[in-house]
Amino acid sequence: MEAGPRDTAHDGGEQLSPDGPDETSGGVTDDGPGVDEMSPEAEVEVELRPQPRLRIWQLAPIVILAAVGSLMFAFPLAFEFGDGGAVVAMLGLLISCCAAGWGMMAARRVGHTWPGLPERGSGRRPDWRVVSAYALMLLSAVVLAVWRVARLR
Repeated sequence: MEAGPRDTAHDGGEQLSPDGPDETSGGVTDDGPGVDEMSPEAEVEVELRPQPRLRIWQLAPIVILAAVGSLMFAFPLAFEFGDGGAVVAMLGLLISCCAAGWGMMAARRVGHTWPGLPERGSGRRPDWRVVSAYALMLLSAVVLAVWRVARLR
């Protein structure tokens, strides 16, 4: 059986040709746009793809690593587990930093940026004050962590 319109006009009515109507008026079929509607106008392009998001399979390992690393960092600092506490705390800090870096790279891949910094590929330069504020916050967190681990000894 062939897929297509059925020719049910058996009583001598108008017969359809297998490839459509034989005559068209003005080069446009009845179901297409009219001649006056075919003028070129300014078209508006709309993005139909959804915005990129981090999926659960991208977030789950990052969150798990961050939780394990922060627990490894926090427990030796809070309860001082003897001589090995500093090593475990530094290992936890390292795992936490790796999870944070992994999260930043995943966020950058889907197009997120840090607040105050330009979007990737925009051609704008980052403001030196924002970059220095981020560097100062990172440096102070590292100094406080190393200072706390060094006080365990």
